Amino acid sequence: MKITKMDIPGVLVIEPDVFEDERGYFKETYNRDRYREAGIPEFVQDNLSYSKPTGTLRGLHYQTAPFSQGKLIQVIQGEVFDVAVDIRRNSPTFGKYVSVVLSAENHRQFYIPAGFAHGFLTLAPDTIFSYKCTNVYSKEHDRGMLWNDESFDIDWLNRDRLTISDKDRVQPTLASLESDPVRWDELLFTE
Repeated sequence: MKITKMDIPGVLVIEPDVFEDERGYFKETYNRDRYREAGIPEFVQDNLSYSKPTGTLRGLHYQTAPFSQGKLIQVIQGEVFDVAVDIRRNSPTFGKYVSVVLSAENHRQFYIPAGFAHGFLTLAPDTIFSYKCTNVYSKEHDRGMLWNDESFDIDWLNRDRLTISDKDRVQPTLASLESDPVRWDELLFTE
């Protein structure tokens, strides 16, 4: 497997070994020991999402301590533009993002540590997206940031027609979090 470090420390693109022949392919999508050697912690929950239309945007989501989640992401069917925004207040890359295109064809995985807001845009219809999490879901700790917050300046590939949930349309901006001491303190990620 090939591991590429992104511009923000801790964020990785993983390209598993893929063995193809006339029948199709085989790949190992997770091996605890090999991933641990790469600095990736163990996972406790698997999630799967299905997005019907091209242009479905989900995010930017995260969970606060003590339920912060690292995520290992891959696309089973289709293609996505995947984004990780560093929201660790004490990080030198706070507010910066990295992105990668993940698809069933390129077999890439994206590892995002805890302390990042995560979102993706589907680039193909009927996209199936899988991710492993280092912590369980907690509704009480579930948070989000506005997907098109100008402070992040994310280039969502100039999509004109997006399908976005009502919840994701009204998430707070980074500026509004700065004026809310409780929510602002949640971005310290001091687990």
